[in-house]
Amino acid sequence: MIDEDAIRQRWDAVGSKLDERGRRLFAAIEMRTAGRGGLAAVSKITGLARSTINRGEDDLDAGPLPKRTVRRPGGGRRAVRDKDPGLIPALKSLVEPATLGDPMRPLLWVSKSPDKLAAALTEMGHPISADTVDKELVGIGYTRQFNRKTNEGSKNPDRNAQFEYINAKVAEAQRQHQPVISVDTKKKELVGNYKNGGSDYRPKGDPCRVNAHDFEDKKLGKVAPYGVYDVTANTGFVSVGITSDTAEFAVQSIRCWRERMGLMRYPGAQELTVTADCGGSNGARVRLWKRELQNFADETGIAIHVHHYPPGTSKWNKIEHRLFCHITQTWRARPLTSRIAVVESIAATTTKTGLKVESALDTRHYQKGLKVSKAEMKSLNIKGHDFHPEWNYTVRPRQSTKT
Repeated sequence: MIDEDAIRQRWDAVGSKLDERGRRLFAAIEMRTAGRGGLAAVSKITGLARSTINRGEDDLDAGPLPKRTVRRPGGGRRAVRDKDPGLIPALKSLVEPATLGDPMRPLLWVSKSPDKLAAALTEMGHPISADTVDKELVGIGYTRQFNRKTNEGSKNPDRNAQFEYINAKVAEAQRQHQPVISVDTKKKELVGNYKNGGSDYRPKGDPCRVNAHDFEDKKLGKVAPYGVYDVTANTGFVSVGITSDTAEFAVQSIRCWRERMGLMRYPGAQELTVTADCGGSNGARVRLWKRELQNFADETGIAIHVHHYPPGTSKWNKIEHRLFCHITQTWRARPLTSRIAVVESIAATTTKTGLKVESALDTRHYQKGLKVSKAEMKSLNIKGHDFHPEWNYTVRPRQSTKT
């Protein structure tokens, strides 16, 4: 006699919690153990079809299936794409016009959601769920992707040659123990209780509360950090300006670096090598930048060799990935509540490789839109190098007096 209560107890305790294949095997074993009439009894208790239990009995006699497989080859429902041959062509017709990548490459991506695609396909006579659309998109090589900044615009044919030229000049200056600095302006920052990117450790459930909107505080305004990175010493100086990012401000920042750090490290320096971007306040075409460098050369009596990175290659400027990125990490998730907070957080920046940073607040007012005449440009003692003189030039003092 079949003990149906015992079978039911084992099914509730174990069998019902197994995967599809496990339930088949469990039912087949119970059927064999029960003997005559077991197939009907086990089917009634488990709710499994008799044909399913018979397949389970075949599985008992067969070898093990591949890992993570619950069905034998050919088992389960037919794929939607097999039942509806027109589905995949219809799906491709919807996503291909919205393709953002190169269609010749195997990895493509779409900007339409699976829900919208499922609705459109259903209207076209191909009923399908959003989840199935998602699976089919993966099957035909589509995934969701973020934008990636890789295009640098037009590429100058001498771009790599300029890199090599800069490297050679920097190496030459270092061999002669002359200072080499990389300069640039970091993006302007709002001063006040505003959200700053990134995250930091705080007690659970106690995030830092900041303003809901980033409306500029009329009193605190913004600050413009201009950085000077000593390539040889792995040290940096950041001047925090409170008005405009102009060429006057840029050269004044270099002047402050020399007074606070450069003179101590390079007391007998006769030259200064500067690497900079091609645009911004220290751009290659900015007349005011060149005039202010001339004034700086006249004051110090040193020759200034300037080398600009080609357009569209600012990310190769060493200050970007040796100084600015570490400053951003220092003040991540911390509101820059005051100008002093900006200065102190910059000065607190360090790295395992020994980076040391100084910072100072520059409260001077720098006027925007200052013009430098052609006549004034002719009075400057600037000579372009033989190789790309618009990117490489030397500013020498107009007087021999050294201060």
